[in-house]
Amino acid sequence: MEVDILFKIAGVGILISILCIVLKQANKQEQAEMLTLAGVVVVLIIVVQLMNNLFTVVRTVFNLW
Repeated sequence: MEVDILFKIAGVGILISILCIVLKQANKQEQAEMLTLAGVVVVLIIVVQLMNNLFTVVRTVFNLW
């Protein structure tokens, strides 16, 4: 299993959470919410790419082309 992907997702989460805390302290609640939404979208893109790779491997293993 590729640990780099887990570190990438964890890094995005930590970075987004720190930036959201900073924005909330500066009374920028709307920007903090938009940043959280952007972080979720980035992680979802990573997960969708991983699922695509998984389905490709499953098709290859079971000769479903």
